[in-house]
Amino acid sequence: MGNLLSVVVSVYNEEAVLRQFYGEAKKVLTAIDWDYELLFVNDGSRDKSLEILQELAAEDAHVKIVSFSRNFGHEAAMIAGIDYSKGDGIICMDADLQHPPECIVQIADKLDQGFEIINMVRTKNESAGWFKNLASSAFYKLINLLSDVKFENNASDFFAVSRRVAEVLKVSYREKVRFLRGYVQNVGFAKTTISYEAGIRAAGESKYSIRKLLQFSVNTIICFSNLPLKLGIYAGIMAAFLGVVVMVYTLFTRGGAPSGYATIVVLNCFMFAILFLIVGIMGEYMSILFAELKDRPIYIVAETKNIDCRERKILPEGQDFAAEKRKEADAGFGGHCD
Repeated sequence: MGNLLSVVVSVYNEEAVLRQFYGEAKKVLTAIDWDYELLFVNDGSRDKSLEILQELAAEDAHVKIVSFSRNFGHEAAMIAGIDYSKGDGIICMDADLQHPPECIVQIADKLDQGFEIINMVRTKNESAGWFKNLASSAFYKLINLLSDVKFENNASDFFAVSRRVAEVLKVSYREKVRFLRGYVQNVGFAKTTISYEAGIRAAGESKYSIRKLLQFSVNTIICFSNLPLKLGIYAGIMAAFLGVVVMVYTLFTRGGAPSGYATIVVLNCFMFAILFLIVGIMGEYMSILFAELKDRPIYIVAETKNIDCRERKILPEGQDFAAEKRKEADAGFGGHCD
């Protein structure tokens, strides 16, 4: 039996569903043999989400709030939740009820069995539409083809880790451009999967547009694979081979060299397309390197509720609190604690 379970919930403009999520999650959490904390990370919501969370936190000490100074994105919200969590097991999920709270029972059971990483694999998501489902499946096939790290197909941002894995994520995987569910699958340790059907979004709409999903996919491939950088080598080999073919054709075709105006135009366009593609890929890698070199904070906290600053663990145990506070400043802690 575990001790404390931290449920990290990212929140961005979810005022219509927060109370419903809280009610369903609390019903499940009070029925298992773990003590718990519900840690909501408000990712710069522009609606009344923070006000609702503050009301819940005033009524229930199990509810804790980390509120950002602005919107930093879903990945940053999950990282902040892991940073502030105290649990022996940490579950990351969304507040829109597409990640079913009833799955917490199965996750707690897997943690009790000694698993340190539980990947939640989505088997069905009707609300996403056929295009997003197809794109998601294609994305995992592509990243598994390009990367040395093999990912669970249709793994989602709904996952759980042990305290030991959380400490690794707090100290090491601190990139500014990141793919957290990929890092979770990359750290090793005993892991298992649980299948689930994504629930219908209770209210609101998806915060991920097609453009954001595309950019997210590109960043993920760049974070986990250097194969695109090698396209220049392969393109050069292909161009050399085509050059030899054209040369042989020119030398041995009866009647001498063909007029070939259209062939030359098409070939030039094709080569320039490959050249610009490679330059664009190099630009994407450089932009990520630039973001890492700037070393801006992953997130900035404006305020917290029901959280003691001394509960927060950024550095490995054994470091003094002053050093921990300096690390907090580097990580982007800019608010106050209760």
